[in-house]
Amino acid sequence: MAEATEAPETKLTSTKRRWAADGKFLTGRTARPETDRLPPGQHLVKDWPILDLGQQPHLTHETWRLDITGLVENPLSLDWTAFQALPQTDSQSDIHCVTTWSRYDNRWRGVHTRDLLDRAMPKPEAVYVMLTSYDGYSTNLPLADFAAEDAILATAWEGEPISRAHGGPMRLVVPHLYFWKSAKWLQRIDFRAADFAGFWERNGYHMRGDPWLEERYSGD
Repeated sequence: MAEATEAPETKLTSTKRRWAADGKFLTGRTARPETDRLPPGQHLVKDWPILDLGQQPHLTHETWRLDITGLVENPLSLDWTAFQALPQTDSQSDIHCVTTWSRYDNRWRGVHTRDLLDRAMPKPEAVYVMLTSYDGYSTNLPLADFAAEDAILATAWEGEPISRAHGGPMRLVVPHLYFWKSAKWLQRIDFRAADFAGFWERNGYHMRGDPWLEERYSGD
């Protein structure tokens, strides 16, 4: 039997090996018993409540663009066609809002954040991201949370394009954090070496927002 040969070393594979060695992206999907599936203080809903800053930007596929900036090897500016050319993935997850509702088994389609990271190639000093939306909203995330296994840049929900009210044509979904961290109408992802507060974080919300730790407010 012929010996298996290793794939040629590239900048991408070497970076992925460095991430693995550092244990850089170990947050995200966690095996929990069914009794712990619902975070403390939450209640289940069947619908999907709409919460925003009071305005819903009107974006078309022709006007939408996503910019990847900051501490990356490959800054990107993706129009809709280029974004759709990235690997497309189906995913299912629960979501949890800081206003105490949770919804189980949401079916998404879009681009896993890790596939975007493969293209942008964050530099070693990049440990946070700042997300900015078309309505002026912003929120901050540790890069490890942004790169979680089930984090997705979603364009479809339950088999249909995500509606304008819910952040379409594309929104972030980070299921293991409170949903204010999953920015709607996402316009820019900026990779940074230091953490800076986003909109709600400047207004008293927690800097991270873990539902199982009830990290709702800055003092929690």
